[in-house]
Amino acid sequence: MTRPVVIACGALVSELRAVLAANSLLEAVDVAYLPANLHNRPERIVPTMRDAVAQHTADDPDRPILFGYADCGTGGLLDAYMAELPNVQRLPGSHCYEFFAGTELFTSLHDAEPGTFYLTDFLAKHFDALVWQALGLDRHPELRDAYFGNYTRVVLFSQSIDPAVVDAGRAGAERLGLAFEHRHVGLDHFADAVTVHLRPAERAVGAIAHPASPTAPPIERTA
Repeated sequence: MTRPVVIACGALVSELRAVLAANSLLEAVDVAYLPANLHNRPERIVPTMRDAVAQHTADDPDRPILFGYADCGTGGLLDAYMAELPNVQRLPGSHCYEFFAGTELFTSLHDAEPGTFYLTDFLAKHFDALVWQALGLDRHPELRDAYFGNYTRVVLFSQSIDPAVVDAGRAGAERLGLAFEHRHVGLDHFADAVTVHLRPAERAVGAIAHPASPTAPPIERTA
Protein backbone atom coordinates (compact mmCIF):
# COMPACT_ATOMS: atom_id res chain seq x y z
CA MET A 1 0.00 0.00 0.00
CA THR A 2 1.30 3.44 -0.94
CA ARG A 3 2.51 5.56 1.95
CA PRO A 4 0.22 8.52 2.60
CA VAL A 5 1.73 11.99 2.34
CA VAL A 6 0.82 14.95 4.51
CA ILE A 7 1.33 18.31 2.81
CA ALA A 8 1.12 20.82 5.61
CA CYS A 9 1.55 24.46 6.50
CA GLY A 10 5.04 25.22 7.77
CA ALA A 11 3.45 26.75 10.87
CA LEU A 12 2.52 23.22 12.00
CA VAL A 13 5.95 21.58 12.04
CA SER A 14 6.35 21.14 15.82
CA GLU A 15 2.74 20.19 16.51
CA LEU A 16 2.39 17.77 13.59
CA ARG A 17 5.63 16.02 14.46
CA ALA A 18 4.47 15.61 18.08
CA VAL A 19 1.15 14.07 16.99
CA LEU A 20 2.77 11.72 14.47
CA ALA A 21 5.34 10.61 17.05
CA ALA A 22 2.71 9.97 19.73
CA ASN A 23 0.81 7.75 17.30
CA SER A 24 3.84 5.89 15.89
CA LEU A 25 3.25 7.43 12.46
CA LEU A 26 6.58 9.15 11.84
CA GLU A 27 7.84 6.18 9.82
CA ALA A 28 4.47 5.40 8.24
CA VAL A 29 3.81 8.64 6.36
CA ASP A 30 5.76 11.17 4.35
CA VAL A 31 5.47 14.84 5.27
CA ALA A 32 6.13 17.96 3.22
CA TYR A 33 5.75 21.54 4.41
CA LEU A 34 4.73 24.62 2.48
CA PRO A 35 6.02 28.08 3.50
CA ALA A 36 4.43 29.41 6.68
CA ASN A 37 4.16 32.90 5.23
CA LEU A 38 1.33 31.67 2.99
CA HIS A 39 -0.74 32.57 6.07
CA ASN A 40 -0.63 36.12 4.71
CA ARG A 41 -1.11 35.20 1.04
CA PRO A 42 -3.98 32.69 0.91
CA GLU A 43 -4.38 33.22 -2.83
CA ARG A 44 -1.03 31.44 -3.22
CA ILE A 45 -1.97 28.36 -1.21
CA VAL A 46 -3.70 26.42 -4.00
CA PRO A 47 -1.07 27.11 -6.71
CA THR A 48 1.69 26.12 -4.28
CA MET A 49 -0.28 23.05 -3.24
CA ARG A 50 -0.73 22.02 -6.88
CA ASP A 51 3.03 21.98 -7.35
CA ALA A 52 3.53 19.95 -4.16
CA VAL A 53 0.86 17.42 -5.10
CA ALA A 54 2.35 16.97 -8.56
CA GLN A 55 5.75 16.30 -7.01
CA HIS A 56 4.49 13.77 -4.46
CA THR A 57 2.10 11.87 -6.75
CA ALA A 58 4.30 11.65 -9.83
CA ASP A 59 4.65 7.88 -9.39
CA ASP A 60 1.18 7.23 -8.02
CA PRO A 61 -1.71 9.60 -8.92
CA ASP A 62 -3.96 7.79 -6.42
CA ARG A 63 -1.63 8.25 -3.46
CA PRO A 64 -3.53 9.15 -0.25
CA ILE A 65 -2.95 12.78 0.70
CA LEU A 66 -3.85 14.78 3.78
CA PHE A 67 -3.69 18.54 3.40
CA GLY A 68 -2.42 19.96 6.69
CA TYR A 69 -4.60 23.01 6.18
CA ALA A 70 -8.07 24.20 7.01
CA ASP A 71 -9.65 26.45 4.38
CA CYS A 72 -7.15 29.10 5.55
CA GLY A 73 -8.68 32.02 3.67
CA THR A 74 -8.83 30.40 0.24
CA GLY A 75 -12.58 31.03 0.07
CA GLY A 76 -13.37 27.43 -0.85
CA LEU A 77 -10.71 27.18 -3.55
CA LEU A 78 -8.74 24.56 -1.61
CA ASP A 79 -11.85 22.37 -1.38
CA ALA A 80 -12.54 22.92 -5.07
CA TYR A 81 -9.02 21.76 -5.88
CA MET A 82 -9.45 18.73 -3.61
CA ALA A 83 -12.53 17.75 -5.63
CA GLU A 84 -10.25 17.35 -8.65
CA LEU A 85 -8.12 14.74 -6.86
CA PRO A 86 -8.94 11.07 -6.20
CA ASN A 87 -7.83 10.49 -2.61
CA VAL A 88 -7.40 13.72 -0.66
CA GLN A 89 -8.72 15.07 2.63
CA ARG A 90 -7.94 18.14 4.71
CA LEU A 91 -8.17 19.17 8.33
CA PRO A 92 -11.57 20.49 9.48
CA GLY A 93 -12.55 24.11 9.88
CA SER A 94 -11.97 27.53 8.43
CA HIS A 95 -8.59 28.22 10.01
CA CYS A 96 -5.88 26.49 12.03
CA TYR A 97 -7.30 28.21 15.11
CA GLU A 98 -10.41 26.09 14.69
CA PHE A 99 -8.74 22.69 14.40
CA PHE A 100 -6.50 23.53 17.36
CA ALA A 101 -9.26 24.85 19.62
CA GLY A 102 -12.09 22.66 18.36
CA THR A 103 -15.10 23.95 16.47
CA GLU A 104 -17.28 24.45 19.55
CA LEU A 105 -14.87 26.74 21.39
CA PHE A 106 -13.77 28.60 18.27
CA THR A 107 -17.35 29.24 17.18
CA SER A 108 -18.45 30.41 20.62
CA LEU A 109 -15.58 32.88 20.89
CA HIS A 110 -16.07 34.14 17.35
CA ASP A 111 -19.80 34.60 17.83
CA ALA A 112 -19.25 36.41 21.14
CA GLU A 113 -16.70 38.81 19.66
CA PRO A 114 -16.17 38.80 15.88
CA GLY A 115 -13.47 41.47 16.30
CA THR A 116 -10.92 38.92 17.52
CA PHE A 117 -7.42 38.40 16.15
CA TYR A 118 -6.21 34.86 16.85
CA LEU A 119 -2.72 33.54 17.49
CA THR A 120 -1.25 30.05 17.81
CA ASP A 121 2.11 29.23 19.39
CA PHE A 122 3.84 29.63 16.04
CA LEU A 123 2.19 32.93 15.21
CA ALA A 124 2.87 34.31 18.67
CA LYS A 125 6.56 33.36 18.49
CA HIS A 126 6.88 34.83 14.99
CA PHE A 127 4.55 37.79 15.51
CA ASP A 128 7.13 40.33 14.40
CA ALA A 129 7.85 38.63 11.06
CA LEU A 130 4.40 37.27 10.21
CA VAL A 131 2.24 40.13 11.48
CA TRP A 132 4.13 43.32 12.25
CA GLN A 133 6.61 43.29 9.38
CA ALA A 134 4.40 41.36 6.93
CA LEU A 135 1.67 44.00 7.22
CA GLY A 136 4.18 46.83 6.96
CA LEU A 137 3.49 48.12 10.46
CA ASP A 138 7.23 48.37 11.17
CA ARG A 139 7.48 50.96 8.38
CA HIS A 140 4.02 52.49 8.59
CA PRO A 141 2.63 52.18 12.13
CA GLU A 142 -0.22 54.48 11.14
CA LEU A 143 -1.69 51.51 9.25
CA ARG A 144 -2.49 49.89 12.59
CA ASP A 145 -5.94 51.50 12.67
CA ALA A 146 -6.64 50.56 9.07
CA TYR A 147 -5.91 46.90 9.78
CA PHE A 148 -7.05 46.55 13.37
CA GLY A 149 -9.41 49.44 14.06
CA ASN A 150 -12.40 47.10 14.26
CA TYR A 151 -10.67 44.54 16.48
CA THR A 152 -11.08 44.49 20.24
CA ARG A 153 -8.91 41.62 21.44
CA VAL A 154 -6.20 39.08 20.69
CA VAL A 155 -6.88 35.46 21.66
CA LEU A 156 -3.93 33.12 21.93
CA PHE A 157 -4.83 29.44 21.51
CA SER A 158 -1.69 27.88 22.97
CA GLN A 159 -0.57 24.34 22.20
CA SER A 160 2.25 24.32 24.76
CA ILE A 161 2.50 25.88 28.21
CA ASP A 162 5.75 27.68 27.42
CA PRO A 163 5.60 31.01 29.30
CA ALA A 164 7.61 32.61 26.50
CA VAL A 165 4.76 31.90 24.07
CA VAL A 166 2.23 33.57 26.35
CA ASP A 167 4.56 36.53 26.85
CA ALA A 168 4.97 36.85 23.08
CA GLY A 169 1.21 36.74 22.55
CA ARG A 170 0.63 39.36 25.22
CA ALA A 171 3.35 41.59 23.76
CA GLY A 172 1.76 41.30 20.33
CA ALA A 173 -1.61 42.34 21.72
CA GLU A 174 0.00 45.34 23.43
CA ARG A 175 1.64 46.42 20.17
CA LEU A 176 -1.75 46.28 18.48
CA GLY A 177 -3.41 48.13 21.34
CA LEU A 178 -5.83 45.27 21.99
CA ALA A 179 -6.95 43.29 25.04
CA PHE A 180 -5.28 39.91 25.46
CA GLU A 181 -6.86 36.56 26.26
CA HIS A 182 -5.03 33.26 26.58
CA ARG A 183 -6.77 29.91 26.14
CA HIS A 184 -4.62 26.81 26.53
CA VAL A 185 -6.06 24.23 24.13
CA GLY A 186 -3.20 21.72 23.85
CA LEU A 187 -3.07 19.26 20.96
CA ASP A 188 -6.03 16.97 21.57
CA HIS A 189 -8.31 18.39 18.85
CA PHE A 190 -5.44 18.59 16.40
CA ALA A 191 -4.39 15.01 17.12
CA ASP A 192 -7.93 13.79 16.51
CA ALA A 193 -8.15 15.72 13.23
CA VAL A 194 -4.85 14.36 11.92
CA THR A 195 -5.06 10.73 12.98
CA VAL A 196 -8.68 10.15 12.03
CA HIS A 197 -7.57 10.59 8.40
CA LEU A 198 -4.26 8.76 8.62
CA ARG A 199 -5.52 5.82 10.71
CA PRO A 200 -9.16 5.29 9.64
CA ALA A 201 -9.12 1.74 10.95
CA GLU A 202 -8.37 2.98 14.46
CA ARG A 203 -11.26 5.33 15.09
CA ALA A 204 -12.40 3.45 18.16
CA VAL A 205 -12.33 5.29 21.45
CA GLY A 206 -8.83 5.27 22.89
CA ALA A 207 -7.09 4.48 19.61
CA ILE A 208 -5.72 8.01 19.19
CA ALA A 209 -2.79 9.01 21.38
CA HIS A 210 -2.59 12.65 22.42
CA PRO A 211 0.87 14.10 23.10
CA ALA A 212 1.38 14.64 26.80
CA SER A 213 0.79 18.24 27.84
CA PRO A 214 1.11 19.58 31.39
CA THR A 215 -1.95 21.36 32.66
CA ALA A 216 -2.15 25.12 32.45
CA PRO A 217 -4.71 27.75 33.44
CA PRO A 218 -7.37 27.46 30.70
CA ILE A 219 -8.17 31.20 30.53
CA GLU A 220 -6.04 34.25 31.14
CA ARG A 221 -7.16 37.79 30.27
CA THR A 222 -5.37 41.12 30.20
CA ALA A 223 -7.28 44.29 29.48
